[in-house]
Amino acid sequence: MTWVVLGLLALLVFFVVVTYNRLVRLRVQTENAWADIDVQLKRRHDLIPNVVQTVKGYAEHEQDTFEQVVEARNRAMAAEGPAKQAEAEGMLSNALKSLFALSEDYPDLKAAGNFRELQSTLGEIETAIQNARRYYNAVVRDFNTKLQQFPTNVVAGAFGFEEREFFALAEEGERAAPEVEF
Repeated sequence: MTWVVLGLLALLVFFVVVTYNRLVRLRVQTENAWADIDVQLKRRHDLIPNVVQTVKGYAEHEQDTFEQVVEARNRAMAAEGPAKQAEAEGMLSNALKSLFALSEDYPDLKAAGNFRELQSTLGEIETAIQNARRYYNAVVRDFNTKLQQFPTNVVAGAFGFEEREFFALAEEGERAAPEVEF
């Protein structure tokens, strides 16, 4: 009888250890996936001043548009957490769309090689952000699902694991790459 109890206790300890390690692995994956998004967003934020300066050279009297882009960029850089970051990035995307819409009014700007290169780079970054967001949300989904499944939820609750936020868009298409027409 003692051996049976010890065997069951050993199985219980083994289960707790294995479950804990799975949760830790998923938590680390979510942190790593968020870091990937953060890197792409930083690349985007770093590119925006170059875009603004290029457009300023051709469209000096569009000061309101420039200020909106800079203000949206600053808010996006200061946002913390997936939900607030998604909201701020959505506003930045809208501001960038306004900035790129200016190119329609300025043929010289539209034809400038530097401007086209910046648009292309921004499009690549937007694609990388979208891919990183997809991966992050998949890992968060797996992690949150594990946290809710029985008996894993018992171990998760005992060790203080908490659900993660998705990096969701407030509106569909909000983070789509700005349309670029040549």
